Amino acid sequence: MKINTSTLTYNKGLKSPLSKGINIFKVNIPFYIMLLPGIIWYIVFKYVPMYGAVIAFKDYNISEGIIGSSWSDPLFKNFMTLFNSPYFVQVLSNTLIISVYKIVFAMLPPLILALLISECSVGWFKRLVQTITYMPHFLSWVIIYGIMMALFSQGGGLVNYWIVEAGGKSIPFLSSSEWFRSFLVGSDIWQSAGWGAIIYLASITSIDESLYEAAILDGCTRLKRIWYITLPSILGVFFLLLVLKIGGILDAGFDQVFIMYNINVYDVGDIIDTWVYRTGMSQLNFSLASAVGLFKSVIGMILMITANYLSGKFGDRSIW
Repeated sequence: MKINTSTLTYNKGLKSPLSKGINIFKVNIPFYIMLLPGIIWYIVFKYVPMYGAVIAFKDYNISEGIIGSSWSDPLFKNFMTLFNSPYFVQVLSNTLIISVYKIVFAMLPPLILALLISECSVGWFKRLVQTITYMPHFLSWVIIYGIMMALFSQGGGLVNYWIVEAGGKSIPFLSSSEWFRSFLVGSDIWQSAGWGAIIYLASITSIDESLYEAAILDGCTRLKRIWYITLPSILGVFFLLLVLKIGGILDAGFDQVFIMYNINVYDVGDIIDTWVYRTGMSQLNFSLASAVGLFKSVIGMILMITANYLSGKFGDRSIW
């Protein structure tokens, strides 16, 4: 009886999926150890607090704790309080309007800035512009508001000083309903454009240089190379950021609005988060605050899934 040694050798070399997975795990153990602190952080600060969402369905009492607090009667009482509030429609519309303004007007500046920086051929000027533009990202909104006060306040702002000196009348930029949303969007663009450009620059640097070389040989101008090579290559990143923005459309920027708004602009600047802070957190109504947070999370999840589906169907690009 003859034995086919070649077949035995081949079968011996085969490995089951489990053994392959174990080998891959052993090889990548150092990387998993490096990843472990991030995983622990997400579990502790992102997943464990999800249990607190039950507060939205309870009459929460600090002394009794989450488990000891009684369930609200009816169960959705806190949501009914939110939806029946006379201010709900106003704060919801303000939140949506401000968020949509930020999406529409603040998505393109980082992209345009990244294109301008990438096309700049002077190295030191490119680094200087990039440094200057992303520095505002590290400033708190308190400092940014101080800068805006120095420039645009009605009493002693530099811009109003120039207007008065030119024979005009000072304008209440920061306390006028007509100007407030414009300043929110404008300051958000100034604060985030440079930082957002870094994401696009990283994507641009990953584009194969041979594509540009071939385009130059074919006689393409710089604008055509941007239009036909650069923009299509970073379109996926743009859609990714757009989907994430749409998912957080009910987060209009609590820190920014809370620092900048005042009683004169409540009609156009009061958003869901600031209303919850006044009526929920200030009055220790944690159940109402949790109900609003859960409502925002559900709406954000639905919008993100919808936007991702539409992006994949019509734009052929999606997150998953």
